[in-house]
Amino acid sequence: MKSLLLLVLISICWADHHSDNYTLDHDRVIHIQAENGPRLLVEAEQARVFSYRGGNVTLPCKFYRDPTAFGSGTHKIRIKWTKLTSDYLKEVDVFVSMGYHKKAYGGYQGRVFLKGGSDNDASLVIADLTLEDYGKYKCEVIEGLEDDTAVVALDLQGVVFPYFPRLGRYNLNFHEAQQACLDQDAVIASFDQLYNAWRGGLDWCNAGWLSDGSVQYPITKPREPCGGQNTVPGVRNYGFWDKDKSRYDVFCFTSNFNGRFYYLIHPTKLTYDEAVQACLNDGAQIAKVGQIFAAWKLLGYDRCDAGWLADGSVRYPISRPRRRCSPTEAAVRFVGFPDKKHKLYGVYCFRAYN
Repeated sequence: MKSLLLLVLISICWADHHSDNYTLDHDRVIHIQAENGPRLLVEAEQARVFSYRGGNVTLPCKFYRDPTAFGSGTHKIRIKWTKLTSDYLKEVDVFVSMGYHKKAYGGYQGRVFLKGGSDNDASLVIADLTLEDYGKYKCEVIEGLEDDTAVVALDLQGVVFPYFPRLGRYNLNFHEAQQACLDQDAVIASFDQLYNAWRGGLDWCNAGWLSDGSVQYPITKPREPCGGQNTVPGVRNYGFWDKDKSRYDVFCFTSNFNGRFYYLIHPTKLTYDEAVQACLNDGAQIAKVGQIFAAWKLLGYDRCDAGWLADGSVRYPISRPRRRCSPTEAAVRFVGFPDKKHKLYGVYCFRAYN
């Protein structure tokens, strides 16, 4: 009994004596027990951060070490950031720092660096965010034989939209679906992005590919052709299919753009080729499907004129529902894929800012 009491008193004294060395924001105290607990602790002060395409963001990460375990610091501290793939099967290298040696990888080169706000700050700054930057990142700190990790999710402001090509519905395998989104200034959406869009009211009765290789579709108004009238609203899951042979539509995601989206005022209606040339003559390019959705959702763009887009489709964006202009809902209305040589419409253009 005396031995147990002595052990408790020693533990209390050790924790009290060292408490000043492990203080976080908001007066939180981290106790690292050298004997039985971790000697190195890594924490993210936020599990999720929000930004937008073209913006800058800081992914928070700090580490706390027991100085009695590492002595005077004979081991160099290695900080490594990786991105987790949507299926969690592998990690993509983003940035590594060890002493004066620092290296960024792939598309992150020239855009990432450590914040370095304090000696224990491993936070990563990502500049000029792209749509591909969305996802979950792992911060790993290694010192000697000790290491620990924390995960931070980067979310982007944007919009999810369903897409199928001129060939018609259910014509894309997974790889073609990825490319179709890229062609429309977008990326293939993740499940989280589709789920958030469903919560925001997205209802679409055709199944589409997601970034993890699954096929799903969002239903807010259950009905007979879409899983049954007596089912509950939700994101319907078809499961995982052969990425090369199976064919579905796709759900794409896009965000803010750096440019001007507009309906070109022109004295006459145009064929598709004339529409492409008219935008070029105006110092712009014919707009993409992702750009009309971004303008509609993020900027409140509203125009009751059907116009050509780059993929050969004709659409128009309505933010204020009214008679003859999508009277029941705000939406990007889809006219179809008309004959490019004989049908006449207006055109939506996009001029990028340098």
